[in-house]
Order: sequence, then structure tokens, then C-alpha cells
Amino acid sequence: MSDDDKKPARKPLTLKGAQPGEVKQTFSHGRTNKVAVEVKRRRKLVKPGEAAPPPPPPPPPEPAPAPVAQKPAPKKKAVPAGETPQERVARLQREAEEERLRLAEEARKREEEQARKAAEDEKKRAEENRKAEEDAARQAAEQAKKAKEALKDAPKEDVAATSKEAPPKQEEKPSGTPAPAPRRFTPVARPEPKKPERKKKEEKPARGAEKPDKRRSGKLSVKKALNEDEGRRARSLAALKRAREKERRMQGGGSSKPREKQVRDVVVPEAITVGELAKRMGEKGADLVKELFNLDMMVTVNQTIDQDTAELLVDQFGHNIQKVSEADVDIAAEEDVDPEETLKPRPPVVTIMGHVDHGKTSLLDALRGANVVKGEAGGITQHIGSYQVKTKGGDLVTFLDTPGHAAFTEMRQRGANVTDIVVLVVAADDGIMPQTIEAINHTKAAGVPMIVAINKMDKPEANPDNIRTRLLEHEVIVEKMSGDVQDVEISAKTKAGLDELLEKIALQAELLELKANPDRMAEATVIEAQLDKGRGPVATVLITRGTLERGNTFVVGTESGRVRAIVNDQGKQIKKAGPSMPVEVLGLGGVPSAGDVLTVVENEQRAREVAEYRQEKATEKRTALAPTSFDTMFNNLAANVIEFPVLVKADVQGSVEAITTALHNLSNDDIKVRVLHAGVGAITESDVSLASASNAPIIGFNVRPNAKARELVKRDGVEMKYYDVIYHLTEEIAKEMAGELGPERIEHVVGRAAVKEVFRSGKKDKAAGLLVEEGAIRKGLHARLTREDVIVSATTIASLRRFKDDVDEVRAGLECGVVLADTNDIKPGDQLEVFEVEERERTL
Repeated sequence: MSDDDKKPARKPLTLKGAQPGEVKQTFSHGRTNKVAVEVKRRRKLVKPGEAAPPPPPPPPPEPAPAPVAQKPAPKKKAVPAGETPQERVARLQREAEEERLRLAEEARKREEEQARKAAEDEKKRAEENRKAEEDAARQAAEQAKKAKEALKDAPKEDVAATSKEAPPKQEEKPSGTPAPAPRRFTPVARPEPKKPERKKKEEKPARGAEKPDKRRSGKLSVKKALNEDEGRRARSLAALKRAREKERRMQGGGSSKPREKQVRDVVVPEAITVGELAKRMGEKGADLVKELFNLDMMVTVNQTIDQDTAELLVDQFGHNIQKVSEADVDIAAEEDVDPEETLKPRPPVVTIMGHVDHGKTSLLDALRGANVVKGEAGGITQHIGSYQVKTKGGDLVTFLDTPGHAAFTEMRQRGANVTDIVVLVVAADDGIMPQTIEAINHTKAAGVPMIVAINKMDKPEANPDNIRTRLLEHEVIVEKMSGDVQDVEISAKTKAGLDELLEKIALQAELLELKANPDRMAEATVIEAQLDKGRGPVATVLITRGTLERGNTFVVGTESGRVRAIVNDQGKQIKKAGPSMPVEVLGLGGVPSAGDVLTVVENEQRAREVAEYRQEKATEKRTALAPTSFDTMFNNLAANVIEFPVLVKADVQGSVEAITTALHNLSNDDIKVRVLHAGVGAITESDVSLASASNAPIIGFNVRPNAKARELVKRDGVEMKYYDVIYHLTEEIAKEMAGELGPERIEHVVGRAAVKEVFRSGKKDKAAGLLVEEGAIRKGLHARLTREDVIVSATTIASLRRFKDDVDEVRAGLECGVVLADTNDIKPGDQLEVFEVEERERTL
């Protein structure tokens, strides 16, 4: 052997000592990198004070059955001279891979040899077991043969005696005496396993009945053995019902009789699916589909059929049909009349109406002993308020305070429609005003009696007789003028005449005999609605009849809800509210519209059904296209109308209505207000996003944006306008709309002249010789050149000369020459009209 063969095989990627090398790495896009490689021999670490462990002794050589020629160890390849570090690393990697493959091949051969040895050992064990079984079978056959021979030699009596004894034991030691041999080897028929007998149908347990379960789980204890039934699963209620039903059928004559068909009253709407109709009829859906196939209608269970087809199916299956339409889902608008014996007296509802700043709220404050005026922005009422006042006689009177500003027409109209008596407040020092006339008209339209309260009698300039005379113009004749309308002179400031006013209200209520049924589901009218930050949607309602209780389910307009709390006019929570009582209701699903009717229904399902139907109808109405024609289409295209988009948010629903109406009234032929969205509650992020996308200002009336909305306003630069008095709002929006249109341009004709001759002026321009017919021609003014009354060009006068001198003005009857800017299309016989433009501030 050479020296190279004696050395052990070198480990892969191992160098003597520490020798650095470089590996060149290649990446995509032509990038390369050089990495230094350092391979070290593995060190064995020992604890301090311990000697290095000695090398393990070589294993003793196993005696081999035959000498096997061992493969010579692979010789080390000579290191080539001048090898670069990259080549060295590549060579080491190649040698390591060859070594790994060699070791893997040796391991595979070892595993094959071990598997071969294990198979041979298994084969030997199987052969030995087979031989042992054959020997045992042979011995058993010999013993059986001996037993038969002994049975032939034994007497018959002994055989009978032995057959009655217990079965023989398989193995018994043979005794020395010959007598017991027949008993020991008495043959007995081989016991065969008993097959379970087939149970008759009568013995089969009923379906659902409890089957005996003799299996035990877990460790057997004394307690378990004594309480055998404990822990078993109890029979279900359905299983008991089935068992009892079967017993009842068995007692009644065995087989169950076919049930008689049940005739049902089937409610069929205008459109219904086949599956839903089958469910209502109590039939199988497949039977209905089969019947429709016979009618040449290829439908499935989930398809919709019309009411006539459904009627054919209902008649075919022998049921009764009840046709309903979609409108039947809604609650009927007409009121059902309560029986006379159920009616009980109720307090009167009095609405105070009149012109703005005539003292309506001050009068109500004097009656209530409160001070609402201080809380109103600008000193004017902008919400409809409702209060209940107890008179000195103990009677209750419900008052509604309506706004007097011109924008709140809808509020005044609602107040007149829900009231029993109207108190018309007129200031003695001011007289009959526009809103006073409007209140008179609303009262006449509602058909309710009126009491005229002439207020501010404490002022020296008060003239009540003038008021009475002016009322005659509007067909309101007071008692002092021999009429039937009551009037009273009062002063809300000094509280003079208030008792007389209450007496006249009580007298009028007594004449009306106001009654309502309190023992029924409540109905109410929404006076005002708002979105409160802490309480959610809140509606101020006036109970018209019935009693509203906490927990009632109701539907109001397109919203439904459940009464969570009832708050009276003093801010106290109450459990129920009777007729003519104004209360705040909490628990609505959304903010209803003012004027909607609140109706209590029997359950939530009915409330949701009605609300969904009303929402669908409202959506259809909102999205329905107005009837149009080609004329209107072309007129809209030709019209150059500017749109002024706005977004309105207010504190209550009534204010939203009033602001929207006032803004629409500002529109004219040149500019039109477009309300993108009008809602109740604080200004939210969605409002700001909509305004930013449409480049529209946000009008906030008594509301402010929340924190996130403020950030969006600052980021997107949305214009915000806050108001608390409605006439400030309308004035500023009108100014903005006027600024959007720009100043108004008005033309003033200065003079007219006729073109007599045309001359050349310079290389390009032409000069026109004019005779001034009207007014004067001035240099620099706007001019309009017409030919046979058709405008040829609109330009300005660039140069004006009389003879050869430049002049500023030429009057009527004189001749002159002009050069027009921007045009040379001038012919003799043309007319020149000179005018100046005046710009004025536009007003709406």
C-alpha cells in the first residue's frame, strides 16, 4: 500500500488549518459577487480539567463465513499544480459528492442484506410452526381413534349413563384401572353455536322505542351493578309520541285510516312562488309543478306565477282562495269609527298661530310660567313646540306653538290640521300681516274654530278696534262686530286677560264635545322629529286616540320601531300617554317625516312588513321618471340654466322642510337650486364626501360636524355655512347665487348711423363713411353692424374722424368716417348701432 492509501478519507470541504478561498456567484441581469470561503476542521470541546477522551477501540472483527474481498479504499487524487481557489472549491465539492454517493450505495447494500436475512428467518419460523401444528393434529387424530375403539368395547348402559353426565373434560390424566376408561372417553355431540331465531314482526320493537342496551362502559362497581338503569339515555319526547301514536293505531284497528283532506283558506297575493303557494295550501310542491305541466306551463318550484294561475291551482286542489293586493299590506288611511259607548272626554288641542314677533311664544310662556323665548335663536320660534297646561279649574289644555316666519308654512299647516281650536295672535300695534293672513287661510282649510287674541295691549300705540276692522277684510267677524268669532284683549308681558282667554278656550272645547277612545291601540301624529346624539331618532307626537304604552310596536311613515321610552313635555319619563297628550317617543328605526301618522300594530313582523312596503313605494316614487316629450327635452338642452348645488343638514325635520322650500323659492330662470341631500342630525363624513365630490357648500342649521367630519372638511376644503336664524340663511344664499351668476349687464343705445360709402384705409382695413341718424357716435364704444336687420358683426369703434381730424364724438345729422375693429365686412347701406354696457349688482 502506498502512503496515500494509509491515510483516512478526507472529509468534504475540509482543509488543513484554516485556508480562505473565493467563490464567484452569478446572479440574473449579469450581476456577480465574490465570497470568501473558510473551511475549518471540527474541534471537540472538553470541560476544563478533563483529559481529552481516548479514541474508541476498534471493534473486534466478526468471523465471516467466507472471505469477502474488500474494496480498496479510494486513493486520493493528486492535487494539480497551479490550482486556483475557485477550482479548488469546485474539486472539493465534487469529491464530497462522490464520497456521499459511495456511502449511500454502501448503506443501501447493507439494508438489502439485512432484509434478505430477515426474510430467511421468517421462512424458517413459519416452517417450524407448520410442523408443530401437523404433529398436534396427528396426536389428536390418534386419541380420537383410540376413543372410538374404547367405545365399541364398552356396554350400552354405561354409554347412556355417561351421556347424562356433564360434558367430558378435554384432557384428563389416564388412571391405572380399566373400569373408568369408558366414562373418561365418552363421546358427546359437538356443541354447535345457537343461531339467533328470526323474530316475528309482532315482536319487533316499535320505531323510537327504547332498545335494551346491555353493554356497560367503564369499570363495574357495586353501585353500578345495583343501579343497572342509571346513566342510560332517556327516550326523547318525539319517540314517546311516536310510540303512543302507534299504540293508538293498533288499538283502533291496526292499519291507520287515510286522513280526510283539509280544506284551507289560501291567501294569494298578486304574485307568488310555486313553493310558497304549496306551503300555504299544505300540498307537495311536486304535485303543483305536475299540475302546471299539465297546463303546458314549464315552471319550477322557485318560479313566480300570477294570481290567476294560482287561483286555478287552488281550485284544482279543492281549497278556497282569498285574493289580496300589495296595497292590502298597508294600514288603511281611513279611520275606523269607535263605538259611542267607548268614547271618553279628552283635553282640547289648541294651536297658537300668527305673524312673526307678534308674541305667540311669550303668550305661551305666560300661560305655562316658563321662558322659552330666551332659548330661541334670534328671538323667533323656528320649531313647533307642544306643551300641556293645567288651568286653575284643574282642566288640561294642550298647546302647540307654531313658527311665524314665512318659511315655516308646512309647520303651520300641520299645526292647523291636528288641532281642535286655533288661537290667532295679532299684535295691537302692528296689525294684520302676511303670516296672519296665511294662518287665517290654514284655519279655514282645516275647518276648526278660531279665537282672536289681540296681544301687546300694554303698549300706548295699541289699537284693537283697528285689528277688528282689518279682520273683516278676510271674512273674520268677531263678536264685538256681531260675529261668531271670539276675541280677547291680552298682554303676555303683564299677563292681563289670560284668564279670560282660558275661559273662552274651555267654553269652545265644551261646545265641541271632544271625546276619544283611550282603551285601544294608539294612533298619533308626528309634530316634529329629530336625530339626537345620545338618544337616537326622537319623534314628538300628539296622541289622537288610544293609549301609547312603553313596549308597544308601531309603524310611522316608512319607519318601524318599538317604544323604549315616553317623555312628557316636562322632560320626565312616563309609562303611558293618553289622547291629546304631546310626548317624545324613543325607539324609532329612523327619523320619520313630520306629519306622518304613528300607528301601533300587533307585532314586529307586521310593523316591518308595512314599513318595507312603504319604503318600496317611496323608492318607486322617487326614482320614477317624469313624463317628458321632445319639446321639453330640447328646451332643457337649449336652456342655459346654472345649477347651484347645496347640502342641507338641520336639527329637526320641520326645519329641513322649511329650508328646502325656501331655497327652491330662490330659483329663477337663470339659476336653479339643487338640494343634493337634506337630512336631520349632525354633519357626518358621508355628507362631507358628497359635498366634496359635487363641489357644493354644506348648510348646517343648528348642527355641527363631528370630529372625523371636521378633519375631512379641513382636508378637502369643503365650504361650511352655519346658521341658526332662517332669514340669515336665505339672505346669504341669495347673495351667493347672485354672485354665481355675475353682475347684470344692461345695454344703453347711444346712437345709430347709416353706412353711405366704404373706403380703403391702409393695406388691410376699410373705413366706412357714415351719416349719424340718431344720438351720437363715440370712439371706443361697442358697435353692432347690421345688414337688412341681421347682425353681421359685433365689434368696437377703433377710429373716428370728421374730415381729416380725429374726434371723440359726432352728433346726429353730421357725417364722419369710422374704422371698426376686427371686421372689414362693410357694405354701403349697412346700419351701425353704437351702445354702452352698464353692469349692475344682480339681485334675486
